[in-house]
Amino acid sequence: MTRHLRHCASALLLLGICLAGAARGSDLMDNQDLASFDLDLAVPLQGLPADLSEGTQALVRQIGQHNLAQLTQGGQSLLGVIVQNGSDQEAFILQEGINQMATILQQGYANAAYITQNGSDNLAQIVQSGSYNNAQIEQSGSGLTSSVIQYGNNQSVLVRQYR
Repeated sequence: MTRHLRHCASALLLLGICLAGAARGSDLMDNQDLASFDLDLAVPLQGLPADLSEGTQALVRQIGQHNLAQLTQGGQSLLGVIVQNGSDQEAFILQEGINQMATILQQGYANAAYITQNGSDNLAQIVQSGSYNNAQIEQSGSGLTSSVIQYGNNQSVLVRQYR
């Protein structure tokens, strides 16, 4: 077989593998490919939106069954977002102070996420895709940033920052 024919055969084999379909989620080490929400939201937090400079905003979006969300905010220039897609998820955000943002994005089953922030200029984010994950962020002070991203199952993390 000539060198050109070997390259063509290799290319055809690779094309066939690609067209055969994606691997099933159970075959993968993590579940990032299974998330139906835009995981580009999991990029590091950049700060509060300009239109939030004087107000407080909260968003809770739930798709699925038996999801629980609580978002409590007290202060100025606060943004809280909870998005749940799946079932039996829990998400809690408590923010007190000024100029803070907290985001929880959950995809899957029976994930739990908790964010508590006190102070000013703090950013916190939790992204979970999978099942039975637990994440908690506690921040008290000024200028603190935390981001937790969990893909897979049965993971647990606690972040505490004080300044």
